[in-house]
Amino acid sequence: MKKFNTTGPCDARWHHMVPPEARLPQARGMVEDGSYFVVHAPRQTGKTTTLQAIARSLTAEGKYAALLFSCETGEPLGDDIAAAERAVLSDLRRMAESDLPAELRPPSWTESVAGEYLATNLKAWAKACPRPLVLFFDEIDALRGESLRTVLRQLRSAFPTRPMAAPWSVVLCGLKDVRDYKIASGGDATRLGTSSPFNIKVASLRIGDFTLDEVRTLYGQHTAETGQPFTADAIERAYALTAGQPWLVNALAREVIEEMRVAPPTPVEADHIEEAKERLILARQTHLDSLVARLMEPRVRRVIEPVIAGTLPTIDGAYDDDLLHVRDLGLVARDNPLRIANPIYHEVVVRVLTAGAQTVVTAEPRSFVLPDGRLDMGRIIREFAEFWREHGEILSVDMAYHEVAPQLVLMAYLQRVVNGGGYVDREYGIGRGRIDLLVRWPYRGADGKRMWQREALELKVWRDQKPDPLAQGLAQLDRYLDGLGLDTGILVIFDRRANVPPAEERTEISSTRTPQGREVTLLRA
Repeated sequence: MKKFNTTGPCDARWHHMVPPEARLPQARGMVEDGSYFVVHAPRQTGKTTTLQAIARSLTAEGKYAALLFSCETGEPLGDDIAAAERAVLSDLRRMAESDLPAELRPPSWTESVAGEYLATNLKAWAKACPRPLVLFFDEIDALRGESLRTVLRQLRSAFPTRPMAAPWSVVLCGLKDVRDYKIASGGDATRLGTSSPFNIKVASLRIGDFTLDEVRTLYGQHTAETGQPFTADAIERAYALTAGQPWLVNALAREVIEEMRVAPPTPVEADHIEEAKERLILARQTHLDSLVARLMEPRVRRVIEPVIAGTLPTIDGAYDDDLLHVRDLGLVARDNPLRIANPIYHEVVVRVLTAGAQTVVTAEPRSFVLPDGRLDMGRIIREFAEFWREHGEILSVDMAYHEVAPQLVLMAYLQRVVNGGGYVDREYGIGRGRIDLLVRWPYRGADGKRMWQREALELKVWRDQKPDPLAQGLAQLDRYLDGLGLDTGILVIFDRRANVPPAEERTEISSTRTPQGREVTLLRA
């Protein structure tokens, strides 16, 4: 039985998979034109699967000798140009022996000076091969500094001699656009232009996420093989949670089928997808861990922190480059407004940033559950206020994302209290000026039916040279409660002005009302 793949390239013999070549329809035309171009996409979006399928198809059709190989083996060699060139050519030969018939494989490599070794041997292969060469340099951005510079230089210099003395078409494949290759190699990104053989403005192609129809196709393959359907709501929920990110789409289905063991013929429901999402977030599998490890990079933090805080970023000459970098990583959406790429990443980012604070929260979650099974939100806010008086400012100082530290401390506290029974849904985004939280807690009604308690919180910050945000916060909370259909809410205002009394003196709880008359618990901290 085929499986949903979450490790490495897909193989149609063993894995459910979206037809790969359709995900990059422009590539064939670029190859036919003899272009040298770039394909980039975040990790685990199906890049290698797609390019490998295109290369094998081109070779099988008889017109080209097309090959995908990896530059990753050159990564640890740094600026040792000769060693990096040999590593790249070594992987090329390994893949040629696997994927090309004998008559299309390269001749034995000949020695050359560092900085010419790659071009010399590609020239010899192009002359010997009975077909034009099409080469896909996968993981090209694993190379750095002088090693990357010399590869780009040799390909650029060889370009006019194709196809007799150089590859007919070259595709640079990696996480980033060619602009960042120039930066990584020590070049000036502002000087890229049409003289480059990579024709950057026309041919920098990006492999996108799955569409809703492609998610239906992928999940439908499992149904066709096993008879187990994914309901329409389950498919739409999976797409909503992932925004089509391929690894996440596969991981949700794999979690339901293999780990939660929802077996045929039981339909996969939206609730199964929701549970799988929580399990993935808590497990923090390799893909998610490698992604969030980037959060501490200064250029990543510069983009992500205002998104979480709801503030506006500082725009300067470096910001656009930082934003492009974070988009290339797949952490934020490709289009505007600026936002985290999908709801699962959205949740993972905050949970990672609050993990340290959660370790010092000693509150016992079950102690906040009332006899009727509901959460005692009043007690949660009172005990958080005590926690903030004692630990809040110390925790805030130690947090890497300093601008949003108080909000993260509260979210850590709520996550610790609610975790394992309910959910904390977060809404944040650049320029919002607030963070909205919705606590969802399941309990049994008097008739035994499952019910959901919902509690809305809005978090605001009072900064220097700004007015008290109370009035604005109450008006915003009204709109948030309108959308949720709730009559009460909680407003938390963190005072981050200089020269204010310490937290133990200024933290207090009171009651107030919104402009529309809703009752509000107000926590000033």
